[in-house]
Amino acid sequence: MTDHPKVLIVDDDPSHLEIYGLLLERAGYEALTAQVNFAGADLPENAGVGLVLLDYKLQSLRTSAEFAREIRDLYPAVPIILLSDLWSLPEDVAPFVTEFVRKGQPGKLLQVVGRLLPRAEQEAAADRR
Repeated sequence: MTDHPKVLIVDDDPSHLEIYGLLLERAGYEALTAQVNFAGADLPENAGVGLVLLDYKLQSLRTSAEFAREIRDLYPAVPIILLSDLWSLPEDVAPFVTEFVRKGQPGKLLQVVGRLLPRAEQEAAADRR
């Protein structure tokens, strides 16, 4: 069992799951993964997730906005960072995500994760009181 903050990565590309997982683990986080397939993905419940990374372009019948809504229902106070190669945050997913980070910016991603995770952990602790 680990005391590292848990980050859930939701993506359809196994290599992205591995790359982002290694990046996060080297930065001191525990990486959980949910691989999206054509029909959807199995999102872990009761896993103590502190933050979610969600890819925007998914090869699935479900859109990223639908996944973001499901994530928000499962983890209401957990920040969602949308990852995309697009230049700006797409409108369909904007109501559900906390931050937008372009792919290929690992330093910025870790900076945003580091900024959002402490706030999420404080809110979760306050909810438990």
